[in-house]
Amino acid sequence: MADPKNNSVGSIIGIVLVLGMLWFFFGGGFEKQAAKNMKNIEYQVASDAEKQYEIAKRSGTAIDACVHAGLVSAAYIQAKDEAQYQIWKSVEKEDCRKAGLNR
Repeated sequence: MADPKNNSVGSIIGIVLVLGMLWFFFGGGFEKQAAKNMKNIEYQVASDAEKQYEIAKRSGTAIDACVHAGLVSAAYIQAKDEAQYQIWKSVEKEDCRKAGLNR
């Protein structure tokens, strides 16, 4: 025969787990995790754009470097990182100047 004490403990644990899950999904935990994941994705995109810029600068033309510097600056503005955006806008301006373009 099942012990009523064990059933009560199991029920309490189950209720606590359900309440915890409800709090996570409806209390903002899920949204906070999604925002954190989105920020990580935005910075990964910017990092990938920087790597592509380095390849274009080494192996491509001056126009390639200009275009890719613009893509990096766009990635940082998407990530809402103003400091990096300004740095890359300066890089873009210089690379475009070297390519004979005024931006």
